[in-house]
Amino acid sequence: MKQENPQLEEQKAEILRRGNLPRHVAVIMDGNGRWANQRGLPRIAGHHAAIESVRDTVRGAADIGIDVLSLFTFSIENWCRPTDEVDSLMELLVETIPAEVPELMKNGVSLHIVGRISDLPDHVRATLNEAQDALSANKGLRLILALSYGGQAELVDAARGMAARVASGEITPDEIDETVFAEHLYTADFPNPDLLIRTSGEMRISNFYLWQLAYAELWFTPTLWPDFRAKHLFRAILDYQERERRFGGVSSATQGA
Repeated sequence: MKQENPQLEEQKAEILRRGNLPRHVAVIMDGNGRWANQRGLPRIAGHHAAIESVRDTVRGAADIGIDVLSLFTFSIENWCRPTDEVDSLMELLVETIPAEVPELMKNGVSLHIVGRISDLPDHVRATLNEAQDALSANKGLRLILALSYGGQAELVDAARGMAARVASGEITPDEIDETVFAEHLYTADFPNPDLLIRTSGEMRISNFYLWQLAYAELWFTPTLWPDFRAKHLFRAILDYQERERRFGGVSSATQGA
């Protein structure tokens, strides 16, 4: 994809020159309600405005060769929001996902859903399944939407899965290690995030990818999600590329000192 914005082209060129791309970028998309409130609009208007943010961020990630992009789209806790807002969000998914399939197809993006999918209404699941099937052969960016997702719930579900295997005699408790545990997570088929981005100025991970974010680099921005664009994604990646990831070890600059 060709970026038409000169600033984006400069950012992209520098990112690619440096070369150490994060393989998996995760995003907590926060601030839709505040964006709407600042404009005297209903909260759902912020969710509608966020569609372009998602679209531009996906384009940017695909353009520079990111392998996986995770978007925290709807948490388990979000079910506690007013019914009319939840219903509007579900309908927004049903309207938006099919409309985005042609561009995702053109850009080689595949779609993946993580979370307690059974909590979603039947027609929402059907829409998501159709989109996943349509995009399943694509080999470019793998786009993950976390829906009805909670990090604690994911760990509970993983523990239940392992407990069932122990009860059946398939594995013993002593065989459970970090590798086996990770195989029971929703994201078992994906690398852990290298970079977590959160918008709106909040500095917490809000029950997102509790296991997977153990060694991720964190990047926070005051930008509200409906105002977030590829340029912000690129800025976060440029910052990531300047960091040294030690994974609990010693800095290469201080080894032997």
